[in-house]
Amino acid sequence: MPPITTLLFDCDNTLVLSETLAFEACAELANEILESQGKSDRYTGHALFTEFVGQNFRGMMTSLQQKYSLDLPPAEFDKYVTREEDQVIKKINAALEPCMGADTELERLAASGRFEMAVVSSSAGRRVEASVDKVGMDKYFPRSRIFSAATSLEKPTSKPDPAIYLHACKVIGKQPGECVAIEDSKNGTLSAVRAGIRTVGYVGSYEPEKQDEMKSVLKEAGADPIMVDWAEFAACLDKIEKS
Repeated sequence: MPPITTLLFDCDNTLVLSETLAFEACAELANEILESQGKSDRYTGHALFTEFVGQNFRGMMTSLQQKYSLDLPPAEFDKYVTREEDQVIKKINAALEPCMGADTELERLAASGRFEMAVVSSSAGRRVEASVDKVGMDKYFPRSRIFSAATSLEKPTSKPDPAIYLHACKVIGKQPGECVAIEDSKNGTLSAVRAGIRTVGYVGSYEPEKQDEMKSVLKEAGADPIMVDWAEFAACLDKIEKS
């Protein structure tokens, strides 16, 4: 295998604790849509997270349209996507925090000068930019190194589609084999693995009672090794480099 030159980080619940905030906003809009279409079901943020973790709002709403046979014209669909971005960014600016230990590890990696680093996310570019800005990670990830499946591609998509990872590699000028991804979800892991990228699984953002289950989920999706704490990342990277 070629030497590792590039680290590709998922954002939500990998670098920053944004999923709870985001799914609260998603649930508010999903319930508004269901009510407007005469559907009686309602979602909590937690229920949406359980069913759709790793997907962006566009992918989530596409799934809900199919599940409930919703009639949302493309223009109306796009308006909801924009509203979701606005509401999530508002919550991010008010309350977002980094994942424990992530900033310390990014600082160490940046100081080493060994790797190029980028963010590869399903979330909208504006949301990812707001996230890294809020927690001060913009010094590691300039705008040219933030890639969004929702907004960076000619045709918007969502993980587990590998398109956004392949796009990021192309723009940065790297082969998938010289990259390592860090992912916390099944869909994210599948996206990276299907792009031919070795992947470290991260379960530290899950509740302790959920971590063992998620280790199995990520391992089955192709992540290896898997870490609970960012302090383990150096050892995980060393394992991959020696494999």
